[in-house]
Amino acid sequence: MTKIKMITSLIFATAILAACGNNNGTSTSSSTSEEDKTQETKSVVAKEYDYRIVAKHAHSAESYTQGLEYVDGVMWEGTGREGKSHLQRIDLATGKCDIVASLPKSDFGEGITHFGDRIYQLTWLSEKAYVYDINGKIIKTIAYEGEGWGITTDGTRLFMSDGTPLIRTINPETFATEGAISVMFNNMPLDMINELEWAEGKIWANIYLSDAIVEIDPATGTVIGFVDLSPLRAMLKENPEAEALNGIAYNPATKHFYVTGKDWNTLFEIEIIK
Repeated sequence: MTKIKMITSLIFATAILAACGNNNGTSTSSSTSEEDKTQETKSVVAKEYDYRIVAKHAHSAESYTQGLEYVDGVMWEGTGREGKSHLQRIDLATGKCDIVASLPKSDFGEGITHFGDRIYQLTWLSEKAYVYDINGKIIKTIAYEGEGWGITTDGTRLFMSDGTPLIRTINPETFATEGAISVMFNNMPLDMINELEWAEGKIWANIYLSDAIVEIDPATGTVIGFVDLSPLRAMLKENPEAEALNGIAYNPATKHFYVTGKDWNTLFEIEIIK
């Protein structure tokens, strides 16, 4: 069994144990500062959702996907690895990438989000975010402390992950931390929170090194649902370099999600069935 399958299986095993009544109702909170917010929430068993594939789109197997964002009919992607970190647009019909910005070789690109008339792109270890206009022209960089993994927005605030169970609420102008939630899956802290996406009032997240995505209540940090997308990996043809599932984008007009992975040659458009 691969490491990815093992971690995905652990997520599902946790859900099964909770459903069988093995949840002890004890809540813990991951906290790194006095500003971290903790909540006492009732035990919630995460529900497993189904999905259907709406379409398969071409995707560059050389794109180490760290973030996806669907904006007014345009698919934006942030990629990682030193020397190969870009902000680019994807032609969904052909998979062709139009690179609009390249990060310095010292920076490892991470998640992206669209806020107002700007696009934000995190870096993994460089402790700075790149801010672009809607055409991909860099406006400025903003410093922050710690690692950058995923980022999304509710239209007012930014939400940022760092690979821990913590999702911080971030001021979009200063990147100051204004609050935080600790993500709990069946009453246990969920680590490796990665790429984030806002959809219908909830935060969706990739879990690094798993083929699952989870739906998080942003008010409490509770995982209320999850989707096993491991069957998508089996559909990848002639794609031996494919790594972890990563990248979630949402089209509010169709209510469809777009998901792919690091160096995957396919981008899947799916409908999640609750």
